[in-house]
Amino acid sequence: MKKSFKLLSIAALSVAALTFTGCSSDDPSILPPDVSNVVEKLQNGIMSGELTENFTLSNKSYSLTSSFIIKEGATLTIPAGTSIVADAKGTDVYIAVLQGGKININGTNTNPVVMSSSEGEPGDWGGLTICGKATTTAGTNVTAEVGGFIYGGTDDTDNSGVIKNLVIKGTGAQINTESQYNGVSFYAVGSGTIVENIAVFDGADDGLEFFGGTVSAKNIYLENLEDDAIDWTEGWNGTVENSYVINTKAGFSTVVEGDKLNGNPKLINLTAKSIVGGTALQFKKQSGATITNLFIEGYDKNIDMKDAGPLANVIIDGAVGEASKQYMSGTKVDISSWSFINGEVINITPLEGNVTGNVTLTANNIYNLTGSYIVQNGATLNIEAGTKIIVDAKGTDVYIAVLQGGKININGTADAPVVMSSANAKAGDWGGLTICGKATTSAGVDVTAEVGGFKYGGTKDDDNSGTIKYLVIKGTGAQINTESQYNGVSFYSVGSGTTVENIAVIDGADDGVEFFGGTVSAMNLYLENNEDDSVDWTEGWNGTIKNTYISHTKDGFSTAFEGDKANGNPKFENLTAISTVGGTGLQFKKQSGATITNIWLEGYSKNIDMKDDGPLVNVQIDGADASNTADYKTGTKVDVSTWSWKTAGL
Repeated sequence: MKKSFKLLSIAALSVAALTFTGCSSDDPSILPPDVSNVVEKLQNGIMSGELTENFTLSNKSYSLTSSFIIKEGATLTIPAGTSIVADAKGTDVYIAVLQGGKININGTNTNPVVMSSSEGEPGDWGGLTICGKATTTAGTNVTAEVGGFIYGGTDDTDNSGVIKNLVIKGTGAQINTESQYNGVSFYAVGSGTIVENIAVFDGADDGLEFFGGTVSAKNIYLENLEDDAIDWTEGWNGTVENSYVINTKAGFSTVVEGDKLNGNPKLINLTAKSIVGGTALQFKKQSGATITNLFIEGYDKNIDMKDAGPLANVIIDGAVGEASKQYMSGTKVDISSWSFINGEVINITPLEGNVTGNVTLTANNIYNLTGSYIVQNGATLNIEAGTKIIVDAKGTDVYIAVLQGGKININGTADAPVVMSSANAKAGDWGGLTICGKATTSAGVDVTAEVGGFKYGGTKDDDNSGTIKYLVIKGTGAQINTESQYNGVSFYSVGSGTTVENIAVIDGADDGVEFFGGTVSAMNLYLENNEDDSVDWTEGWNGTIKNTYISHTKDGFSTAFEGDKANGNPKFENLTAISTVGGTGLQFKKQSGATITNIWLEGYSKNIDMKDDGPLVNVQIDGADASNTADYKTGTKVDVSTWSWKTAGL
């Protein structure tokens, strides 16, 4: 669970005395005639404009309402515990230190300086930019992509101040299609600048970016940056020691991105963990680095030489980097003593093993399904509305199963569905959800399931395996063998006491939902681009599904419906299935059948397929025997326009 930083309200603070250069009055309301407008605003807790003199903040909280620029010759000092609350006005709000200016952020490990918008949402504001006089391959007195500031010179020991124990959130405002602000941008900053204990959370662009320069940094925590955690270009050749990167949101760029000429920066003790795949280390053009003690875990690609630059430029633990190597032999950076993070480190809860007793998953935690997670007989797994379960893409090794006598209660809502998905939601990434009950099946009693070897089947048709409401499940269908795959949701002899409502299964490599006997019914099913059958049943299932919407826009699927074996005569009320790629609509094998009312089939090459020449009389559609030649566009389409929950993702 993440603990939010408390950003103090300006209105809640009593007026405090301010310290500013050239003022000796004890009454802060009496300003000497030479006090600038910027200083006057600072006295009132407002940061805005250009600071041209030395100034020390003394309030506990300040409101950053626009750009605040520290000019050449000026120094801004920020004491420990200061909170700067940035207006969420995008690129109009940022702090910048120009060449010859200084910023001294004097946070402590237990009392950091915090800069954040009130909500800390990515892109809310522009972050902190520092411009120095060190060398950069871009030249001297270059114009920065942010703010049009000038940077670059010949003084590699240039000193832009001290940054210690800083937490910064919600940065990365979009400048144009090519540029965004970062958490902290170092433009040709020199080695005389001290940077230690920095945490950047939830930025829409990079955490730290170095544009040339020689500055080094130590103890860096970077969480869920939407572009790169650490980025450099223009020959930066400093050192970052002890960095910890975590990615729990899909779609970021990289942990590390180096670009252009290789200044051979050094990364000492780098730990990076992802539960959403992605790329760890990326080097563009001729870029490289020397990395010692590397530990990276959970990325789809560990090293990406984007422009086929020489791997020899990337030295990892004394050897040339290997694109296919797993770098998990290093020692993880220990952040347990980094109190400046203030308890905000993401708590990732792994899900694996057996569920016994009563277990509840809550929406304010991040869950990572790393293996099989099995609800045992007598146990109950409760999942709160809005909970997201991020699944490792490990195929058949990863699934959730509820055994006979166990229960699962998925308590999603229309506004906050429960989501279970791999990071890339790629068909076959994982095994999906399997539920085993004690209702009847034509296969017998205590039958062994084709998935997991679980037991199912009995004589209790009103068996209750729990409640599933508002569930979105993606990327399922892992291949077990040549004959079997997991489905999105598999119902093995599940009884009528189980509630199933508002389920979306998207991009599964096998079926969307499959019923192996049982009596369970369902309502409001949305099934999109499942590669085998959208709804499949066998072994005499005889429940009812109300309001089914099936969409096929990818070639190669099997059917919208597949019924097999003995006919338990399940019922379907309000069925819509639409294909843009042909295929088969409804298929019935052996003696199977169903009763369907209010049907709309569109775009299929074949609407009805009696695979084994079973009797059409077993398939009743709108009160008549099914027809091989009927168009079946006579019903009213199921209206899914209000099913906003079906588009939920990680």
